Order: sequence, then structure tokens, then C-alpha cells
Amino acid sequence: MSLPGHGRYEYVPITRRPKILWPGEKRLAVYIGLNLEHFSFGEGLGAELAPGGPQPDVLNYAWRDYGNRVGAWRMLDLLDELDMPATILANSAMYDYAPDLLAAFRTRGDEIAGHGRTNSERQSTMTEAQERAMITEATQTLLKAEGTPPKGWLSPWIAESPVTPDLLVEAGYSYTLNWCMDDQPVWMKTRAGPLLSVPYPQELNDIPAIVARKDSASEFADMIIDTCDEMLQQSANQSLVMGIALHPYIVGQPFRLRHLRRALAHVASRRDEIWLTQAAEIASHWTRTMPPEGDHLL
Repeated sequence: MSLPGHGRYEYVPITRRPKILWPGEKRLAVYIGLNLEHFSFGEGLGAELAPGGPQPDVLNYAWRDYGNRVGAWRMLDLLDELDMPATILANSAMYDYAPDLLAAFRTRGDEIAGHGRTNSERQSTMTEAQERAMITEATQTLLKAEGTPPKGWLSPWIAESPVTPDLLVEAGYSYTLNWCMDDQPVWMKTRAGPLLSVPYPQELNDIPAIVARKDSASEFADMIIDTCDEMLQQSANQSLVMGIALHPYIVGQPFRLRHLRRALAHVASRRDEIWLTQAAEIASHWTRTMPPEGDHLL
């Protein structure tokens, strides 16, 4: 029986991969994907702390806005304290709404990656022309503000249309964070050429863990610690990628930040064994070492 497929990549088990080392001869690359998101008031999509009533849903809108006004700033201090880099996944609407916040992460030298215009919309419901226009608008906003175009993209709500990977390559993107099928980067096929999928976690992600499954702050912190230690052990045989996906309106809450501090301090304490980096650096190193054509793909 043949099931419908996507045709973007082939099945290759993790046990049959080429050997690669990260910089410094490390075998585990770790990056933080910090989502900075702005939402429409009175309409559109948004995570919920509690079931929302008729619009305007003030409770959930204000809860999400806490992340931009307070939580993200506390997380910035924590990253500075631990000397940890981050990949900032930025809605382009953030540049109008909270430019000081983007400037603060820019000053740190963090990577700014594309994350649509706003998480109040989902690109999988758009026509191809609408989706192309949305990607162009978001990309141009980041380019104007940062001086260089973003290299990576994470779709709002991880939502894709059938042509999203094609449109990303056509817009100049070299990697995507949308696909969570592996612990190593994977080359994907598009009509415009190859696109690298860099692992972005859906388990080690505070929205599925805390909002959906209702895991506690302590449980989520333990997940980060256990994943780091287990993947370090697994990486003795092959180089791997560990991502940590965070949202300031969730883990920026004080009682959760206390446990996040414990987890990230544990990760930082193992910096001699891991490569603490950004998603773009992972993509660049993989592209140089394992380009989309070559004997290593056979």
C-alpha cells in the first residue's frame, strides 16, 4: 500500500548517517529558540491561559503581552547571566510594537530569524500569492531593521501550505525550523533548490508541554536537563542537535523562570562538552560539511 507523501526528503534511519563533528570537535549542538510574538487585539489566533470568551478576549491578550513587556526582559537578563546565545524567532509586527526589545537582543548579537508577521494568522490558510506576499513583507521588515536578511524561518503555529518550502527558498531562506522529524539537520527538496531543515523541538517546547499537556514548571525544567544529559550520551556515536523552544509569556512568568534558570544553568555548566550556538550557525556548519550534493548522501 502506498500512502500519500510529501516528497521533501527520503527516509534514512539515524543509525545510517555520515560522521560529522561540530566546531571544537563537539558532538552535541544546543541552541535556544526564543519566540517574540505580537498578537491582534480582538481577533485572530493566540494561545490561551484559560478558555476565552467573546472578543475582545482581554485575559488571554494581556497574558500574552506580559511576555513582551516583562517576561522577555527577564529572560534577556538570564541569558546574559549565563552567557548563552539565542536565536530570536521574531514576528515582524514586533518591530512596530516593541522595537526596544528587538534592539536589546540585537545588541547581544543574537540571530534574528523570520517568524511571519504575527501569530494571529496561519499561513496554511493563505493562497500561494497571499503566502508569498506575507513572507516577503515579514522578510523585508527584518532586513530593513537588521541590515541583513534572515537566514531561517519558523512559520507561525508551524503551519505550512503545500508550497511553503518552495516559497522560502524563492525568498532567499537557507533553512527552516518547521519540521521536527529528526535530531540532525536534513536536506529537503523544493522546486527552487535545497532547503535545510534544522531540528526545532516540539517536545522541548513550552507551548506543547505547559499549555497543552499542563506540565509543571519543574517538569519542564527537568525535561531540558534530562534531554541534555541523554543527548550528550547519545552523541558519543554521532553529532546531534538539541533545540529549546521558549515563549516569554509562558516561561517568563516568575515561578517558571526560576525553574528555567535551574535548567539553563545545568546546560551552561556543560559548555565544555557541547556547542552552545544559534540555529544559523548550525545550518552554516552543516551546509559547509554536508552540502546538499555529494557522496555522503548516498
